[in-house]
Amino acid sequence: MDKIIIEKYSEEWPIIFKKLGQSIRNELGEIALRIDHIGSTSIPNMSAKPIIDLQISVTQLEPTDPYRIPLEKIGYVFREKNPDKTKRYFRESSGDKRTQIHVRKIGSWHQQFPLLFRDYLRQNVVDAKLYESEKYRLARIYSENRVAYVEAKNKIIWEIMFRADRWASEIGWNDGDSDI
Repeated sequence: MDKIIIEKYSEEWPIIFKKLGQSIRNELGEIALRIDHIGSTSIPNMSAKPIIDLQISVTQLEPTDPYRIPLEKIGYVFREKNPDKTKRYFRESSGDKRTQIHVRKIGSWHQQFPLLFRDYLRQNVVDAKLYESEKYRLARIYSENRVAYVEAKNKIIWEIMFRADRWASEIGWNDGDSDI
C-alpha cells in the first residue's frame, strides 16, 4: 500500500487536467456529456494528494463498451471490481501519473455530489481550509492505510456538504458548464 502524501497546491494540476480531459474528449466525443475536474486538485490553493480526478458524465453506465473501449485505447485501465455501483472506475496505466476517472450517470445524485462539493469549496475559503487541515491530520494518522484515511474523511465531508446544500439553495446552484 502506498503512503498517503498531501502536497501544497500546484498550478500544474489544472493544466494536467486540461491535457488529460482534452485527450479523453477527443476519444469519447459526444459519449462524454461532461468532463469535469473534481476532487481536491480542482480547488485552487488547496493541498491535496497529487492525484488528478476526472468525472465523465454519460447517459447510461451500461453497456460500458462505448466509453470503456476508447478509454482503454488511450491507456486507462478499467477497474471492473470497483465496489461502488454508482460509477465505473478507471486508473492510469502502470508508470503514468496518478489519475482516477469516475464515470457516472448524468443527473444522478452521485454525479452531482462532487460538483457541488467542489464548487462550494471554491467559494468558501473557511470550509476549504477546514477540509485541508483535516486531510493533513488524517494523513498523519492513517499514512499507510488509504482505506481508513478515505473513510475517516467522511465525517468532515458530510459536515461540509450540509453547509454546501444550504449554500446551493441560497444561490440557486446548478452544475454549470462542463470543464472540457
